[in-house]
Amino acid sequence: MTFVYSFLVFLHIVGAAALVGGWLMTFRTPTVGFWQHVGAWVQLVTGLLLVGLLEMDDAEVNQVKIGIKLVVLIGVLVAAFLGRRAVKRGASVPVGMAHAVGGLALINIAIAVFW
Repeated sequence: MTFVYSFLVFLHIVGAAALVGGWLMTFRTPTVGFWQHVGAWVQLVTGLLLVGLLEMDDAEVNQVKIGIKLVVLIGVLVAAFLGRRAVKRGASVPVGMAHAVGGLALINIAIAVFW
């Protein structure tokens, strides 16, 4: 079970890297890239699985922290989804939406590290 947990943490970090790295890469001409969209979904799935594994082990889980991180991630997912939809249509992504994807992901990382 330790390997599964560690592998999920690894994937969770890769998802965060895709979100923030994609944001920084397109900072001057803001858009939402494919890997940012994928990273948001990876963050959601691995985050839920990690919490589920901790609950199965009867480990102490800070439900308030997880709830706040989930709400922030839903904001990331919505912005990433709408941004990718605009890119597929050939429209420009609003600057605020593109920066919301990366900025909210960065806030989520800060919550994970400092809380």
